[in-house]
Amino acid sequence: MTGTGLRSRRHRDTDRRADLSAAHAVFGCLLREIALPDGDATATDGEARLRLRHLDVTLRCAVTRRSPLGAHRYAGPVQRQVGDEQWEDLDTARLADLVAAELAARTGQANEEFLDQVRASRDAVAHLLAERPVRDPAPTGDPAVDSYVESEQSLVFGHPHHPAPKWRSGDPDTWRCYAPELRTAFRLHWLAVPDELVADAGPFDPLVAALDPPRPPAGHRVLPVHPWQLTLVPPAPYPVRRLGAAGVPVRPTASVRTLYSPAADLFVKTSLHVRITNCLRKNARYELGGAVALTALLSRIPLPAGVALLTEPAYRTVDTPGADEAYGTILRTGLRPHLRPGETPVLAAALAAAPLTPPDPVTWWRAYVGLLVPAVLRCWLAHGVVHEAHLQNVVVVLDRDHRPVRMLLRDLEGVKLDTDRWTVWPDGVPSQAGYRPQAARRRVVYCLFVNHLAGICGALADGSTGIEPQLWREVRAVVAAVAADLGDPPELGRLLSGEPLTAKANLLVRWRREADRGAPFVPVPNPFGGPR
Repeated sequence: MTGTGLRSRRHRDTDRRADLSAAHAVFGCLLREIALPDGDATATDGEARLRLRHLDVTLRCAVTRRSPLGAHRYAGPVQRQVGDEQWEDLDTARLADLVAAELAARTGQANEEFLDQVRASRDAVAHLLAERPVRDPAPTGDPAVDSYVESEQSLVFGHPHHPAPKWRSGDPDTWRCYAPELRTAFRLHWLAVPDELVADAGPFDPLVAALDPPRPPAGHRVLPVHPWQLTLVPPAPYPVRRLGAAGVPVRPTASVRTLYSPAADLFVKTSLHVRITNCLRKNARYELGGAVALTALLSRIPLPAGVALLTEPAYRTVDTPGADEAYGTILRTGLRPHLRPGETPVLAAALAAAPLTPPDPVTWWRAYVGLLVPAVLRCWLAHGVVHEAHLQNVVVVLDRDHRPVRMLLRDLEGVKLDTDRWTVWPDGVPSQAGYRPQAARRRVVYCLFVNHLAGICGALADGSTGIEPQLWREVRAVVAAVAADLGDPPELGRLLSGEPLTAKANLLVRWRREADRGAPFVPVPNPFGGPR
């Protein structure tokens, strides 16, 4: 076969993989958020079917693993029934057209963005598959650090229950050089901010010194920003100087806008006026001060042995309306203080993205659940602290035998305080960090059980067929032990009795074009058993 023929074949292969991934994500959203709650979905060991009731259309897709939560593993094309025994394959574009028509009929509202977002996400995956380097072009030589960076930059397909998981506003040519999936590395850009225009808190300068910043002019202080951000925000009408690219290289993590410096062992969470999946990713002014205030507060909240928090002790921004959100930067502490010789940190989402095959999956799972579940539930019910412990907010530390020995929680933007458990509001913590009890419960149940544990459990079940019911029994035993230790709080009693879990409805929030904070939640079956 000629070189041109090989390239054409590779293109067809990546195009097909991208389209299947996108179609499976849309189908999974339909099943979880609409058909399953309405009783319009069925699943066997071989396939899942659902009905679009407003269009009177039946869809199906082959299932390689059936999940008790409806988070099935799909294979092959999504198909539409066109006769009693006839089915036709649907690509992502045709499936999205059907979904848009169903949602318009169901909600009575239109969304002219939706089809473009789904298609652009699918095209982005095709670009990533075709252009992803085979190897990391900028390894550090430290196996633990390189494995961690690989895990952050490995999520080519993205969230399996989002209709547009790789959609990013802007043309792909504007984001290729900053895409984590393309194993990119680059230098931060730096601003020199006049002293009188600096707003900050915490040890910003001592921490940022490890990034090897340029020397600012007299009467100025340095501020690192994402180079992409400088192409998105108009030139500032105030005396902020651009110092250009400098310092040690950084690697974009799975969130795109948070950058990790292996040399400095420091995370830089930048503002980035880009819509990624549901949100415009910028640091609001209240989030900057809130990160430092929550770092101080959470230092007084005990975590079980084997669980730690990556703190956010410092921020800096330009103290001018408009510029504060454009250039607000948060510093997050690194990984090395939490590692022992031979240990490797891995993003939990990377573990969930492929089959897991430890020698003894039940023992491995018991260790995993025993670290994560008590920590999150105790923080919530004993201290009123809600950690959004979804798959992208937890770094798992593995020992030499690849067993989980430690969990690192991160991203204080997602930390909320249960307002019923905090009768005296802590100083410096913004009111936006407060959640009413019902919202707090939804976030814990979704992030911990539906997003995180179901993802890892599914990866283990992909590697060991038929094991999933046993794995959920292990989870139930840990939840029951935590409940007994905390005096059997009703929140856990309802969970153990089989009350349905809740899942964030990413399809519906995208269709409604609402802020992520206003995302609706839908019920999903409880794998512990009990009423639906």
